[in-house]
Amino acid sequence: MSLPRNTITTLIMAAGMALAGCAQDSTAPDAGLAPNFAVAGSSGGFIVSFKSTVPAGFAARVVALGGEVSWVHGAAGLAAVTGLTPNAATQLAAAAGVSDVQPDTEVSLELPIAALDGGTVADAVTSQANPATASRYSWQWNMRSIGAHTAWAAGKLGSPDVTVAILDTGLDYNINDLNGLVDLSRSVSFVTSDNTLTSTYFPTRDMITDYHGHGTNVASQVSSKAAALAGVTSRTTLIGVKVLSRTGSGSLSGVLAGVLWAADQGADVANMSLGGGFEKAANGRYVGMINRVFTYAGRRGTLMVVSAGNDAADLDHNGNLMPTYCTVPTVLCVSSVGPTTWTGNPDDVSYFTNYGRSAIGVAAPGGNADAANGFQSSAWPWGTDIASWVWSYCSKTRLAGLTSAGAPILTTCSAGNRISGYIGTSQAAPHVSGLAALIIAETGKGRPAQVKAALVKAADDLGQPGTDPFYGAGRINVARAVGL
Repeated sequence: MSLPRNTITTLIMAAGMALAGCAQDSTAPDAGLAPNFAVAGSSGGFIVSFKSTVPAGFAARVVALGGEVSWVHGAAGLAAVTGLTPNAATQLAAAAGVSDVQPDTEVSLELPIAALDGGTVADAVTSQANPATASRYSWQWNMRSIGAHTAWAAGKLGSPDVTVAILDTGLDYNINDLNGLVDLSRSVSFVTSDNTLTSTYFPTRDMITDYHGHGTNVASQVSSKAAALAGVTSRTTLIGVKVLSRTGSGSLSGVLAGVLWAADQGADVANMSLGGGFEKAANGRYVGMINRVFTYAGRRGTLMVVSAGNDAADLDHNGNLMPTYCTVPTVLCVSSVGPTTWTGNPDDVSYFTNYGRSAIGVAAPGGNADAANGFQSSAWPWGTDIASWVWSYCSKTRLAGLTSAGAPILTTCSAGNRISGYIGTSQAAPHVSGLAALIIAETGKGRPAQVKAALVKAADDLGQPGTDPFYGAGRINVARAVGL
């Protein structure tokens, strides 16, 4: 059965599927770019796990109970359904071949500080062969702190044969820094509400178009053509997997579907700069579902890179709470570092980052601010400011909100010439994903465990050797990881 790539009614899982040169602004940037939306409640659906294969008549059984199958993945033994009452879900759980049925749950972004408007950039020539010539590279403390410029100078730019999937709010795939790097044929949106908005108001845009901005920023740290800003690589192919909406929220079932999609599309790395949590004792079955999906991705050769989260929490002593995906054994969990002033230490632990000796694999640049002293401002290349932002183009379809009639209200980013900055472990993780892509370009595909080991081994140990709760094995070192 062939389904249109941009539909979300029934999803699409392939394996075992049972159902059918730039001038700087003279003024300092303005704050307050973050959209203002009301966050939706729970998804109202259910996640179904099977004992082995998808039982015969499963779809018909769901329909008879008043529901609809959103997607099913036979090889992973999971499905998502909507439209069931709690009583109907209980009946479905008792059906032959069904192991468990659990309510879907909401996941969302956790931004330490609202994104910053960094002003405009003029049209620029892309600099894939020499990313250090990007017009705003002078702002990129983050790339210099991990030695990315040394790798570029040695010709380590990544390969278009290596693919990183970005599970996030979507991508603005034709901004100057990403245009031509995103494989739209393998990209997909799992966000029904945003798909409807796109079909109605932006019919010429792909369904992965980014109404929030976060996903575009994350993707640009992995791979960028370096017109305005460099990524860790400049030639790596990206897949957009939209699992979060314009509000920055989504469903756990959508995230799991996104991981399965990325793995089945041959992604070498999947970046998850998103949160989500629940109580383990009451909902231990969610842990099993997540482990099942991530294990499947690993078997398909996909390295999962996830952000540690922005709650300043100790993930090793979090009691009954599973606040992030970092407790999944197969992932590479990333904490955040960054300077609090332009001349400060780029490896200072970010005030917001989660930590934990057993949870954190490595640290990477995610930005910082002097929170201990009331977010004091100081001089930065972009003006007087409080934070070491991680920069990218701003998505042209970023929204300020919706009218009373539901029509989108675009921001000034729609001109296509504005940049924005974020901080968070969300920004740290894609630096690691970009480095993983570089290592894969050097050593080959299909060995995520070896790539993870090489990346960890090459890190700069900044704390207690092997046991530091904030840095893990250390802050990533791009040059060393590719043999320089």
